[in-house]
Amino acid sequence: MYYGMIKNKDVANGAGVRITLFVSGCRNHCRGCFQPETWDFSYGEKFTEETERQILDLLEPSYIDGLTLLGGDPFEPENQRDLLPLIKRIKKRFPEKNIWAFTGYLYEDLIAGAKHPCCEMTQEILSLIDVLVDGPFIEEQKNLALRFRGSENQRLIDLNATRNTGTITLIPDRKRGSIYG
Repeated sequence: MYYGMIKNKDVANGAGVRITLFVSGCRNHCRGCFQPETWDFSYGEKFTEETERQILDLLEPSYIDGLTLLGGDPFEPENQRDLLPLIKRIKKRFPEKNIWAFTGYLYEDLIAGAKHPCCEMTQEILSLIDVLVDGPFIEEQKNLALRFRGSENQRLIDLNATRNTGTITLIPDRKRGSIYG
């Protein structure tokens, strides 16, 4: 896996102060994407054990709320193979921190393995993520007033509540004082 950037102390891509990993590779190619350079699976730098250690070290301070995965698309199979071990290590070492992921795929399609190049790790990754921002960016639905997403079709899904209830639970736009900002 390659990545374009690791952002330290990010407050734009999830609630609270976060570490953000921008992975490379995306098959969605949304028109108007804010980072089309990340569509290329070889863009940026190679993700290594040293990269993983760097992310774990950046997560160490108590004021860091968690990790955000975006890109590119973290749910491309090529990315899942490296992200699953990272996510497991984070959950074990920092159980109090939350993980957000952004994807151009719909949650329902990820769960069903439909319309998506799913791999054997998709379900396990979804079981470890706290918040999923799903859906392709649609330029005609762009809305700069939305929190943590770019177009009105994209959803903020509380995966913990979704797993508990068995139905998709969306996060309201202004829920404060929790992992939702």
